[in-house]
Amino acid sequence: MAGTMVLVPVAGQAQNIAPLPPADSVPAVPATIPSATPMTLRDALLNAYRDSPVIAGERANLRATNEGVPLARADALPQLGVQGNFTENVVQGQNAFLQPDRAINANLNASLNIFAGGRIRNSVAAAKTRVLAGRSNLRTSEANLFTQVVASYNDVIRDEAVVQLNRQNVRSLEINLQATRDRFEVGDLTRTDVAQSEARLSGAIGTLRQAEAQLIASRETYLQVVGVPPAELAPPPALPNLPGDPQAAVGTALNNNPALEAAERSREAAGLDVRAARAARLPQIDVVGGGNYFNYLGTLQSSVVGGSVPQTGTAAQAGLGFSIPLYQGGRPSAQVRQAQARQSVAIEQVTATERQVVAQARTAFANWQSAQRVIEASEAAVAANRLSLEGVRAENSVGNRTIIEVLNAEQELVNSQVNLVSARRDAYVAGFALLAAMGRAEAEDLGLDGGALYDPLTDYERVDHAWFDFDDEPTPTPVGTRTIDAPAQTPIVTRPLAPELQRPVDTDPANPSVEADAPR
Repeated sequence: MAGTMVLVPVAGQAQNIAPLPPADSVPAVPATIPSATPMTLRDALLNAYRDSPVIAGERANLRATNEGVPLARADALPQLGVQGNFTENVVQGQNAFLQPDRAINANLNASLNIFAGGRIRNSVAAAKTRVLAGRSNLRTSEANLFTQVVASYNDVIRDEAVVQLNRQNVRSLEINLQATRDRFEVGDLTRTDVAQSEARLSGAIGTLRQAEAQLIASRETYLQVVGVPPAELAPPPALPNLPGDPQAAVGTALNNNPALEAAERSREAAGLDVRAARAARLPQIDVVGGGNYFNYLGTLQSSVVGGSVPQTGTAAQAGLGFSIPLYQGGRPSAQVRQAQARQSVAIEQVTATERQVVAQARTAFANWQSAQRVIEASEAAVAANRLSLEGVRAENSVGNRTIIEVLNAEQELVNSQVNLVSARRDAYVAGFALLAAMGRAEAEDLGLDGGALYDPLTDYERVDHAWFDFDDEPTPTPVGTRTIDAPAQTPIVTRPLAPELQRPVDTDPANPSVEADAPR
């Protein structure tokens, strides 16, 4: 496996992306300023890995697949059975001279298959191959869960920033509306200017409410995926070992993607099923043995006067049993054809999965690269719109710009800031999705060493050679945590915006840029 990706924040990590950055890392999402003890992305991944009902269900499904091996091997082990009965002859026939009134009989039967035409051997091999496929499916489920965690984690960070940006915009528009009303009172502006400011403020309040609803939805999704409410979330660390071109991504994915590995294992198992089906045409040989015991309970009378007969006795026998099928109504051929058709399905599934993996790797790489270009453009747009807003305000103070132009400049700045935080979220999620497509987003890759990692070999080795008929598991109990007791999420955001997203008017009510708009 490639180098381990340990998810811990990187000190002094650069946040800006150059025009053509090296394709080996994605910057963290600097949406908010972390507190002393924020929850990290690694914490969220570890919680989901430990408590997710989805992963717990997939592990149970793998354990069920493991049992296919002892089930298939059971046909190669001795088969023992005891049969018995007690008989009471209530009415004896007139000619039943040697019939006891009552009797106890017991029979012991044993058999051991020594030749089954390869059916047992191929069935065991197919079961073992399906276990390997099940492990790959579990890896796929883990990678999918981790991708959901990363997406929901970054969704919360993004939506918190969007709410803060919209609240900042509302406060700015409130100050602008008050300044506009003051200037209207002295005749410097018209009623139209006031109406435009009022309309823009009302629209901003509506947008803020939508952003708050989206934040609540993202926090509820986080609670659903991770299992705990999102506290203060730290910026996620950079993603290492990302490819430099789509071909490198595809090559790694074809070698490591667990979904493709599962499909290939299923194809192998289907081929073994065909061999097992062909064995139905071949002879079967068993070693057989048995014994019996009888007891007439002293009720068997002798036909000779004064004589006696044994009232109890035992017997034993052993030998070979065989069966040679001559004609079975076409059943073996139908079973072989059925197995071959399922093998064809598995073969085509490998090709379909390979196509899917190639498309996922290329698409994730394109999305990652595109998001980085959007980050670059959005950072430039934020800087330009910030300067534009300052200029429009200054020109408005001397009568060269209208109020609507100031409002438009403020809206363009907010839009570019929202685009920036969204692009940072998209870049990180796309980068992680690319790692998942390449098979590098598993528990070991992510350094989730907060406890013992789930080892699928442990359960398999326990049941691989199980033979005892009374070796049950304890009654299953829930593993995944419930979220019904968690409080409903709110849009409250207590942390300030990152410095590059703040506007002076938001922190200083006596900002000169506002005072310049006020009447002298």
